[in-house]
Amino acid sequence: MMIAYTRAVSPTLADCELTHLERQPIDVAAAVAEHEAYEALLGQLGATVRRLPAEPGLADAVFVEDTAVVLDEVAVIARPGAPSRRLETRSVETELATQRPIIALRSPATLDGGDVLVAGRRIYVGLSSRTNREAVRQLRAALQHLGYEVLEAGFTGCLHLKSAVTRIDEDTVLLNPAWVDDSLFAGYRQLSVDPREPQAANALPVGGRVIHPGHFPRTRARLEAEGFVVAPVALTELAKAEAGVTCCSLLLNVAVTGQRPPGA
Repeated sequence: MMIAYTRAVSPTLADCELTHLERQPIDVAAAVAEHEAYEALLGQLGATVRRLPAEPGLADAVFVEDTAVVLDEVAVIARPGAPSRRLETRSVETELATQRPIIALRSPATLDGGDVLVAGRRIYVGLSSRTNREAVRQLRAALQHLGYEVLEAGFTGCLHLKSAVTRIDEDTVLLNPAWVDDSLFAGYRQLSVDPREPQAANALPVGGRVIHPGHFPRTRARLEAEGFVVAPVALTELAKAEAGVTCCSLLLNVAVTGQRPPGA
């Protein structure tokens, strides 16, 4: 069973942290509607959606992906790079502790989950304004005994690594080659976004579909031409807060019996 943890949109969303976008007015009611449609889509694709406690005073709290990295064996609680976001991890850690052993990153490490791309036993960590080399060091030390290889990945032009590249099936990545070095992903089938849609590399595979922002039709056409079944979702208001489809949920697989997976 797949669990998708989500969190309600904060009424203070317009005060979100921004790095690469100019601040624009955000219609919070429209953002709430987009998020509810996103949750509904996750449910339609087979995920069990569980809402974390609301955090109305934390503007970015809807972006739950940044709070943790969930692996089959453990859950790593992040230490977000923006100090305003560090309170978001408390309820996430409480919930994930019911599903996985917990590892928590410590100061001076900073890490946003959006900078972490898990590809089998290889974990790419994007170095950014939110994620530093100390986080890479701590992750490597914590996960080496589990057989994970933790690699640094440089990128530019966007907030998080997964704004530049995402894995859309076992063998394929969707990327913007202007923002990330595609040689890092040698061995993977590589699909490039339409250059007129530079922000279109963020996609989320769930239930045999690829969830993708509906406002990137050219890149969607490229995906469909390669045989992917795309589930478009409206994300125009949330995108003003530098959101993508991965950042609004935290996914993990659990055994139907409720037991932790082997090795946990």
